[in-house]
Amino acid sequence: MPELYLGSSPHIGTPIRTHMIMAQVIIALAPVTIFGIVIYGLQALGVVVVSVISAVLGEALFRKIIKKENRTGDLSAVVTGLLLALILPPGVPLHYVALGAVFATVVAKEFFGGLGANVFNPALIGRAFLLMSFPAAMTSWIKPKAALDTMSVTLSAAGADAVSAASRSGLSLDSITGATPLGVIKMGGTVSDVGSQFTALGLAGGSDYFSILKTLFFGHHDGTIGESSIMLILAAFFFLLVTRVIDWRAPAAMIASAFLLSLCLGTDPLFSILAGGLLFGAVFMVTDYTTAPLTAKGKLIFGAGAGIITVLIRRWGNFPEGVTYGILIMNAVTPFLNRLLQKKYGYVPPAKLTPSAKTAPTANEPAMAKTNEAVK
Repeated sequence: MPELYLGSSPHIGTPIRTHMIMAQVIIALAPVTIFGIVIYGLQALGVVVVSVISAVLGEALFRKIIKKENRTGDLSAVVTGLLLALILPPGVPLHYVALGAVFATVVAKEFFGGLGANVFNPALIGRAFLLMSFPAAMTSWIKPKAALDTMSVTLSAAGADAVSAASRSGLSLDSITGATPLGVIKMGGTVSDVGSQFTALGLAGGSDYFSILKTLFFGHHDGTIGESSIMLILAAFFFLLVTRVIDWRAPAAMIASAFLLSLCLGTDPLFSILAGGLLFGAVFMVTDYTTAPLTAKGKLIFGAGAGIITVLIRRWGNFPEGVTYGILIMNAVTPFLNRLLQKKYGYVPPAKLTPSAKTAPTANEPAMAKTNEAVK
């Protein structure tokens, strides 16, 4: 017996299914994920695996408790877990990761009615929950393996005494943390200071401006697992555009507004775009079907608002990054934008008459004039 679906108009038939779209998003995220695991090692791999498994199991268990159909096959929980992992620090404790993934799928999505009914982006809600609950763990950043190798060589060159002293102090090269590029700026540093840090850690070929941008573009610096390589994020963006999975308007508006506001505030606009998770959020978060507006104008306003709020939080907020809350705040505005800029299906606007058309006589005017004379 065929299934019967009930829903309000308009009804658009398409052979594309949810699991097909989610599979394409996973394909786009794969290079970014692999790069994060390569530069951060097994700790990053553990975060990714635990996040995905916890998201899938959390959703399946909750739907079983409420006696609803298991939706694991649509891959939405896999995408949520993967996105959450990629916006987390590589060294965050794994039990925190599991808690955040379950919170993202159950509270941020299933509590609202499941896929397609959630108001806020589940992965960002999961990150916001962890950031509020465990701020210390969520703001500790592990250096890439290349930096750890450089520091290991430096200690070895300093002699056995230096290595012994580091060991006695509890120093482990696997757990050395430091400030991200945005963190350096937040603490009063400059872009040049970021370059000096890159050079000292062996992450850049020099401390000049071009070398700094090059390091940020290719991604050999500390940050969340998925935000580092701008090159791979842009590749994913073009892949999703070509496959028509996402629309260009919201990402373009977010990047453009962040660029212009950074310029107006006296902050280096290129550095603002390349550093942090702005591009990752623009490609994978503001393009979410459920939590973003439906209309073209709505997408532009949504993206622009997310970019502006991100820059404002970076400049005056307590945290160096503002992408999470910038997008979540605009998620709350989405229903209003959908009502304000809604499409009226079946409505045809009246044609506007030109001045000449308004003054030109019509074929009926003489007859109307005679009729008026007869009435008089």
